[in-house]
Amino acid sequence: MNEILVLSTADSQELGNRIATALVDAGEAACVNLVSGIRSIYRWEGKTCDESEVLLLIKTTVDRFDSVRATIKRLHTYQLPEVIAVSISCGDRDYLLWLAEQVRKFPSI
Repeated sequence: MNEILVLSTADSQELGNRIATALVDAGEAACVNLVSGIRSIYRWEGKTCDESEVLLLIKTTVDRFDSVRATIKRLHTYQLPEVIAVSISCGDRDYLLWLAEQVRKFPSI
């Protein structure tokens, strides 16, 4: 399988929307779901942080990962944004074909 789910977070709905729209408009992702109301507890610069964030669920393919990561890093306000890819081991065949077709419509950068 070539399809992956990329996870990232943003500190606001506005930033999440901006990243999601850029990814879909560029053909780097077929779809991005924005999940509001998550709470992240993490360690940063020696301190434990507790923040509200928006989770981005980015559906794309392995060959688009580098461009997805580059877009997130270019648009993000965080010094070190989360960009984690998880392989999609199985799924509805028609949906996965649609996903792959959406990112193939645009030439790779």
